[in-house]
Amino acid sequence: MNLTEAVEIATASLWAHKLRSVLTLLGVVIGVTSVIAVVSLINGANQYVATKVFNLGADVFGLSKQPSIVTNVDDFVEFQKRKKILWDDYEAVRDLCKTCKEVGAALGGRVETKSGLNSVKDTNLRAWTPEMPRLYDVDLVGGRHITDSDLRSTAPVCVIGWDLVENLLPGVDPLEKEIQWNNIPCQVVGVGKKLGSALGSSQDNWIVIPLTTYKKEYSSRQDSLRVMVRAASAARIQESVDEVRQIMRGRHHLSYGAKDDFALETSDSFLALWKNISSTFFFVTIAIASISLVVGGIVIMNIMLVSVTERTREIGLRKSVGARRGDILLQFLIESSTVALVGGALGVIFGVLLAKLVSWISPLPSAVQFWSVLGGLLVALSVGLFFGTYPASKAARLDPVVALRSE
Repeated sequence: MNLTEAVEIATASLWAHKLRSVLTLLGVVIGVTSVIAVVSLINGANQYVATKVFNLGADVFGLSKQPSIVTNVDDFVEFQKRKKILWDDYEAVRDLCKTCKEVGAALGGRVETKSGLNSVKDTNLRAWTPEMPRLYDVDLVGGRHITDSDLRSTAPVCVIGWDLVENLLPGVDPLEKEIQWNNIPCQVVGVGKKLGSALGSSQDNWIVIPLTTYKKEYSSRQDSLRVMVRAASAARIQESVDEVRQIMRGRHHLSYGAKDDFALETSDSFLALWKNISSTFFFVTIAIASISLVVGGIVIMNIMLVSVTERTREIGLRKSVGARRGDILLQFLIESSTVALVGGALGVIFGVLLAKLVSWISPLPSAVQFWSVLGGLLVALSVGLFFGTYPASKAARLDPVVALRSE
């Protein structure tokens, strides 16, 4: 029997027993659907995070009191005891780092912004030095960024995101208009380009003011700065990181064997942390989805055993006219594999549709990749071969005389 004939027999058997075939395929379909949907959603999230969330360039890194993401309570407690990154530290890095191309400083928080009777809550306040918009690649659709002159004079000016334009100053030119953040007035000198949302959170609800203006209004507070640095090039970023580390260790009088009491983070460190989180979620979800594949494989094995029993006389007749054990074994393996592949193909289609549906009704992005589709089909084929081996082996070992006597 050739391959084509075996596949035709398997397909005819599926079509002849439609309800049984649907129940046989169900486990494989559910398992492959789950795998494809999860892989597509995680791939989409990884791409989205890499391009829109952690949008620092490959040549930019940050200096701060503690890491941006803390996952351990003990670490958090330890980080609170560290020295703050102060204005003098920012100036030292800016003036002493020879391999650093640009150095900026920032503070931040959440504020309420107002204009007349209109207000927006939970606005992301960015108190920046003039270098920060370039380091974060903030584009404007009108006006200008804050300048060194604004910084020196603690000017009451601001650059706002598109959410504030639409909600605070609808239908008018926002430039030169006055708005308030936490009841402190500022004049709008620039408007940011509309960015949309990232994982359900708006990227346009922000306001930028000069860092010195913020410090003037909150002179009693001594917040720890976040210093951002652009290296001379992406290839030399580690050289700049090492130089900034030496500057800060010297300022904090750390001994040779002492640990850093500050954090240095690059885009790679952010992405590595995200990938660790997403990969853990990926493997847990795949493990759960694999249960459906195992159940589907057991169902395939059970149905194939029933098929062997139903076709005992057919097997005896084939052997009596010259079919070898290998021919019978191959026939039933091809049939079980065909069943699994049909289930896998349906699972791939449903998985892609499910991922797209989730992206349509939620902020979660998805990205279907060829390797995940191919992997889903290979997994289904493997399930069919593995769980079809025992029924095929049982069929191949049947005595042709006994099989021909079977009713």
